[in-house]
Parts: sequence; structure tokens; C-alpha cells
Amino acid sequence: MQNRTVIEIPTTKNVLIYGAGEAGRQLAMSLKENSQFKLKGFLDDDKFLHNKLLLGKVIYSLADVKKIIKHKNISFIFLAIPSIGRSKRNVIIKKLNHFKLPVKTLPSVSEIIDGKVTVSDIRDFDINDLLDRDQVKPNSKLLNQNIKNKSVVVTGAGGSIGSELCRQIMKLKPKKLLLLELNEFSLYKIFEELSQNLKYRKIIPILANVQNQKQIETIFRVFNVDTVYHAAAYKHVPLVEENICPGIENNVFGTLSVINASLKTKVKNFVLISSDKAVRPTNIMGATKRLAELCAKGLFDENNKSFKNFSIVRFGNVIESSGSVIPKFKQQIFEDGVVTLTHKKVTRYFMTITEAAQLVIQAGAMGKRSEVFVLDMGKSVKIYDLINKMIYLSGLKIKDNKNPNGDVQIKIVGLRPGEKLYEELLIGNNPIRTNHPKIKKINDPSISFDQLKKGLKILKQLISENNSFKAKKKLGKLIKNYKSNSKMVDHIYNNKFFTKNS
Repeated sequence: MQNRTVIEIPTTKNVLIYGAGEAGRQLAMSLKENSQFKLKGFLDDDKFLHNKLLLGKVIYSLADVKKIIKHKNISFIFLAIPSIGRSKRNVIIKKLNHFKLPVKTLPSVSEIIDGKVTVSDIRDFDINDLLDRDQVKPNSKLLNQNIKNKSVVVTGAGGSIGSELCRQIMKLKPKKLLLLELNEFSLYKIFEELSQNLKYRKIIPILANVQNQKQIETIFRVFNVDTVYHAAAYKHVPLVEENICPGIENNVFGTLSVINASLKTKVKNFVLISSDKAVRPTNIMGATKRLAELCAKGLFDENNKSFKNFSIVRFGNVIESSGSVIPKFKQQIFEDGVVTLTHKKVTRYFMTITEAAQLVIQAGAMGKRSEVFVLDMGKSVKIYDLINKMIYLSGLKIKDNKNPNGDVQIKIVGLRPGEKLYEELLIGNNPIRTNHPKIKKINDPSISFDQLKKGLKILKQLISENNSFKAKKKLGKLIKNYKSNSKMVDHIYNNKFFTKNS
């Protein structure tokens, strides 16, 4: 059994606060009431503040920090500058990384000023600091267009994207918000959270399976639904690869069910949330999302007068979403001391979950004719570099041949079934600018729904028989650019008893 390295937090907890503004002052007041930390001073870029006192503590220049860390035995630097942009934050963090101390951070300035922040809100590092770009301010008109004073549904409301959509939607004052979710505990969690914070609005939790079209129709009709955000999907690439039939059933036929229910109940605004993995897919999950896109486009073209807005929104990985590698890496850094990476050259697109939800809402308000929108994810991130950054942000050192006495080792374990080295957002090379700087429109190839019907019927029959091998082959015929890069890893197919008797 492999020995696990546990990263221990130093027992001496003398701290410096970076930022001598209102946020820093508020944090210093909180630290006074906590015996775990002893404030030894402030750091600030403003030279006019240097050597002055704040709450009886000296404000130092960053030029003096190395000497201060040594003489005052500093264990942590707390970052209390929440109002500055992400790019500037990263410049500061990069400077602090040289001193190999954990950089801990705080939430937004509004929460600090409102007195909502205490020492317990300090985090090891702000996960958003892993991105090197600033978030674009949302367009309030687009945000409100299909939500304010309207009856809104989010499917998959308990998932990471679905729950963040719900949080953003509630800020926009809908007439009512319906939380559709199959998982009871996930539904309970998001309902409890929203109910505590926003008791004056009507939030309706509904246990529902998106594959049950009759149930969905009844819900939409009873609550006179105006807008649907379809976020319910299986999205974990290896798990869907190992469970082919449920993946196709949920991601493809669940989408068909929700769109057909929307058509029958005259829903005016519909948004399908898709994935960058739908572009030239190499795995079942990506292929199902691409087929869902084609089905949505085909159904809209047959019923183009039914909807006011109909959009497909495609984006990449969301930091701290369920299934994201970031929380896993963070856990491995602090608990195991070994971070597992599939390949040194793997790259991915990332954005924050709040930004993703806001852009989905805005793109949904722009679509008129089932357009596919892609969100500007910035530059793709090399995962190896991201892990390095996480290690240094934690105040630790990489353990390798050059530094055998380091804290955290990066172990390469090989690509998983269906996994790509890199992801793409475009099938063609023809993105069209929109009025929003972070949203582009694309014209990907489509297929009429009549052409899809026969194949979908066969696919549904194969799923009912749990014939994952033939279902995968049929998926490949329906999605011409789907090229599987792995052998069959479906659990039922690979069960000897099933194979012998099939």
C-alpha cells in the first residue's frame, strides 16, 4: 500500500494582510477575535501608505516582504483586495509566489463591507485566480429579457451548471422558478439554499425525469412556463463511456422530450446547454451532445414559428463544477501529496461557473433561429501548468528529479477512454461576432429532422435492449465526425455473462 503524504499547515500562524483598504481593515477586525491568527502587519502597493499604521499595525511595502517574513515568522499572507480585476490579482499573486507561502483569499468586497465575512470565509486560494483574464460585465437587458416577471424552468437544477443558473435567475426576479431535478438530495440542497436567501419569491422544487415527456408537458402546462433552460445531462466523459445506453437515453432522448414538451405547451424561449466535447467528438458524451444539438436544430426548423427565442449554447470546462478536475487536484495537493495527470500536453478551456451561467442566459436571449452560440473561453489552459500554479498558490513546492525534497509530486497516468488531448469550440472556422464581446454565433452543418427520425427510432430500440455495442455503432452513423478513440468499456457489454448470452 502506497504511503500518503499529508501536507500539514504550520502551527505558528503569524499573518500579513495584503491590502490596507476597507477589505483589509474588516479582515483585521475579524482576526482580532480569532486566537488562531496573529496579525503582524499589512502589505500595500500604495507608497503613500507605507510605514503608516492601520489598527495599530504597520503598512509595509512589498519590497520589504522577504525580510518581514523571516523576522516575524510569517505563516500566511491573506489577500484582501477583492475589488481589483483578475489580471491584476494574478500579477500580485505571482509576486507573492516567490516567497513560497500559502496565499489565502476572501470573497467579494460587498460581502466584506456588509459584514458578512469572517475568518471562516478565508480560502486556501481563490479558485478563480487560476484564470488569467477578467470577467466581462454582463448586459443587463439580455439578462432580464426572458426571465424578469416570467415563469422559468431549469432542468437539472441540482447540478453544478443548473444550480448556478438558478442563483443567477433568482437575482433577475422571475415570476416563478421551477427547479426540475431527478436526484432528490440535489433538489433539496438547491431549494433550501434559494429559499433561505430569497423567501419572497416563488420557488417550486419538482422531482422529474426529463425522459418522461408526459410529465414534463403537465408541469409546463400547469405552471404556464415561458422560458426553459435545459441543463439536465450526463457529462462525465469516462462514466458515460462506461454506461453508453443511459448516456444516450438521457442526453439525446431527454433533450427531445423537453423540446417536444415545450412545443406542445407553447413555451416561447428555449436554451439547450451543450459542450465543447460535441465538436468532433471522440467519446460517447460528446457524440450525444452533438446529436442533441442536431435534434434541437431539426425540431426547431420543423416548428420555427412556435418559439420566440431558441438557442444552443456551447462552452468548455467550468471551474469547480461537478466532475471538474480542479477540486480533485486541490484535494490531492493537500491530502495525498501526489497529483495525477492524464497527459503532460493536455489542454482545456475554463471559465468560472458564475460567468458561464450569466453568458448562457445572455446568449439564450439572443437566439432567434436555433443558432449555436459559443462562449469566449479565452486561451486554452495547459493542465500541467495549472497544477503547477495551484501548488505554488498553496505555498508548496513541486517534488521532482530537480527538487526531490519538494512537497507535491505530479504523476502522469495516461489518457482515459474517450479523452482528448485538447478540446475545440468550433466545427467550422466561421464564428460570427454578436453584440456581446464574449459571445460568438456559428453556423455548423445541420440535418433535417426527417433524416434523423429513422436513425433515432433504431437507436431508441437498441437502448431498450441495452445493446450498447450496436448503439455506439449507430451513434457513429448518425454523427459523421464522431471518431471513437477507445475500445468498448461499457460495464454491461464487458460483463462475461452478458456477452456470453447476448
